[in-house]
Order: sequence, then C-alpha cells, then structure tokens
Amino acid sequence: MLKIKNLLVSQPAPAIVEKSPFFELTQKYNLRLDYLPFIRVEGVSTKEFRSQRIGILDHTAIIFTNRTTIDNFFRICEESRIEVPDQMKYLCYTEAVALYLQKYIVYRKRKISFGDGTFTGFMDLILKHKTERLLLTLSEPHKPEIPQTLEKLKVKFDRAVLAHTVSTDLGGVDLSKYQMVVLYSPSEVKALVEKLGPAGNTGGELPLIATFGDGTTRKALDKGLKVSVMAPTPEAPSMSRALDIFIGDYNAGRPTREVVLPPESKEAEEFLKAHQLKELRKAKAKKKTTPSAPGPAKN
Repeated sequence: MLKIKNLLVSQPAPAIVEKSPFFELTQKYNLRLDYLPFIRVEGVSTKEFRSQRIGILDHTAIIFTNRTTIDNFFRICEESRIEVPDQMKYLCYTEAVALYLQKYIVYRKRKISFGDGTFTGFMDLILKHKTERLLLTLSEPHKPEIPQTLEKLKVKFDRAVLAHTVSTDLGGVDLSKYQMVVLYSPSEVKALVEKLGPAGNTGGELPLIATFGDGTTRKALDKGLKVSVMAPTPEAPSMSRALDIFIGDYNAGRPTREVVLPPESKEAEEFLKAHQLKELRKAKAKKKTTPSAPGPAKN
C-alpha cells in the first residue's frame, strides 16, 4: 500500500521551520511538507466601504471578532481621515483579539472589553453594552450566527464588511504529487473544489483530506470529499497530533477510523433559549415585588 510521504498544507510557510508543529512529524515519518495558502484576505477599498453608507463616528462601540477586521478598520479610518475618538468602546471576541488593538491604540486608555472565547460569553458581553450605538465589523464570508442572534435579540447595530476572502489561483498545482492535503477553513475547501473541477479531476488519485474544525469538515463532506483526518478531537486536540495518529496507522497498514459529519453547532439557538428564560424569570420576579394598586375606598 502507498504510504504518506508528501503533504500539502494550505497555510503560509512558517518563518522558522524547526518551530512548526509539523517539524517533528517530518522527522518521525520522513515526510515532505509543502506550504501553499489556498486563500488570501483582501481589505475592501475606501470606495467600497463608503458605498455601504456606514458612518464610523455615528457609533460609540465597535465589535471585533478577529485581527483582520481590526487591521482593515484602522486602515479605512486612516485612508478616510477619520480620527477615532478616545471614548470609543471596543468589544472583542477574545482577550487575544483585544490585545491586538495595542497595534493601533494605547490599550490602557481605551474602554476595551472582551469575551471568554465562547459564543455565549461574547453575546453576554454585547448585551451588557446594548445601549451603545454598535458597529459589527465583518469579513466575507462570515458565520451568520452573531448578526442573526443580535437581530433576534432586537439589539440595534450596523454591520460593516471590511474584507473579502478570495481563492488563490491553484492552476499550477499538481495535486497528484501529494498523498494528503490539509485544510483549515471552509474557504480553503471551496478553493480545492474549484481546483478539482466538477469531476474531481486531479490527473491521478485524489489525495486524502485532513480538515481542522467542524465548519471545515462539514463543508468538505457536503462537497463530496472524503475526510480521513479531523482535528481537534478529545484524542487529538491539534492537527499535528491528529496527523501523527493517522499517518502512524496508515503507513503501518493498520485500519483507520472514518470521519463522520459532526453535529451542527446549536450555540446560537441554546443561547437564545437561555436568554428568553432569564428574561422571563426577571419579569416574574419584578411582578412579585411590585405592589398592587390600592382598590377603591369603601364607605
């Protein structure tokens, strides 16, 4: 049986190969890894941003979910000669995203809040600031859960698309050289499928597919690709660990597990139910503590 010797990773090459999480794998299994980004992120032009008719200074709080939108927000401000006021608030998905703001502002002097990295934590954070004039910054494509949930909660906000994800030209890539392709996002799956064409033609046998994250795995399976490796899992919290387990079994001729479609996340639905229940309890508690109006006086 053919062993896995050549992998294509849909990411930029690491600055220091020896510090890459895949370096030990290359030594352990005598692998050759090629790095090639399948996608690139392009910020919208100032003209395109203006066409969205968004007034940045009409808002008192900016919502950031990733570093890309931070970079493009401040680029748009600079190109448009918009001076962001010191009292502007920033609501960030994680602490890491919040700390990235230090690239553009003095962190300690600004009003910066961040979630705990969960959908529920982030929604709770936004609800605490729902009286602010909110601007949600987005990249296209993006997960719809956040804007859809805010709409269902009747939180007033505007959305601004600051960047687009586009596929890299993979026309010159010979996929038949590789036994496995490692993908990290649904957009990379889309780029690969476009490369394969409607018949899945690679000029040879289709490489094995490894995917990171439920969304990437779901996209690959929905597009008819067979996924051999998925991370993270309880057994393999990282892609390097997942590949280590799979390649060890595959190259030794041992049976490997089939990756099945993961359950679709219901975080938004569960959050909305919990929020509605919380509001109902508050209303009942308020009703109990509100004194009844006095009845008419009796003669």
